[in-house]
Amino acid sequence: MKTTYAPFDVADYLNNDEVITEYLTAAASDPNTEVFIAALRDVAKARGIAQIAKDAGLGRESLYKTLKVGAHPRFETINAVLHALGVKFQVVTEKPA
Repeated sequence: MKTTYAPFDVADYLNNDEVITEYLTAAASDPNTEVFIAALRDVAKARGIAQIAKDAGLGRESLYKTLKVGAHPRFETINAVLHALGVKFQVVTEKPA
């Protein structure tokens, strides 16, 4: 008997601000910058790519290119996407381990 699984899309679970905040915070903590870009893509998908692109002052295709795997977006673009998502960076001091 073959087992089949339903496709998993994390965007389906990013349904409130608290979950989105925790998700982006965890992704920003990863040393691999691609993890954060992927998380932004997931959140933009959950909120609606077309609306986020419009709010960020980008075309929909430009947003897709900005958040694709292997992209190296400029800080200004990431900041515009964050603003469109209604989130911002916060800098905190890490305590030594």
